[in-house]
Amino acid sequence: MQVHQILKSKGTDGVFTVKPDTKVADAARILAEKRIGTVVVSKDGSTAMGILSERDIVRELAAHGGGCLDASVDTYMTPDPITCTRDDRADAILARMTEGRFRHMPVVEDGKMVGLVTLGDVVKARLTELAAEKDALEGMISNPW
Repeated sequence: MQVHQILKSKGTDGVFTVKPDTKVADAARILAEKRIGTVVVSKDGSTAMGILSERDIVRELAAHGGGCLDASVDTYMTPDPITCTRDDRADAILARMTEGRFRHMPVVEDGKMVGLVTLGDVVKARLTELAAEKDALEGMISNPW
């Protein structure tokens, strides 16, 4: 399965972005309201300069206390996120996420973000693929010709 198929199955390929000077507290509010795990940090809303996740915020809260909520997101974001294209395959994306130990990947075409895939999206796609392969193999085995 390719990334464009994953984006289509999600029903939306929109990406929630915040500007680099957005307060961490405001980004946390967006994460909670939208029930998402990450926001992409972007000056123009279409180019990913970083990612700020729930984990990033929790890590900073543990290390520095509530004062980190007044900092700007570019202070704690992961800069220069690894990206993919619509044509990348789910298994390749899964390997990159696993090796890099991250759960969110912007989808970029011609330098512009066109979506975001999560580890959960990719795992679901792989499970769907594997189930289809299993069904096909069972059909071939049980077919009496």
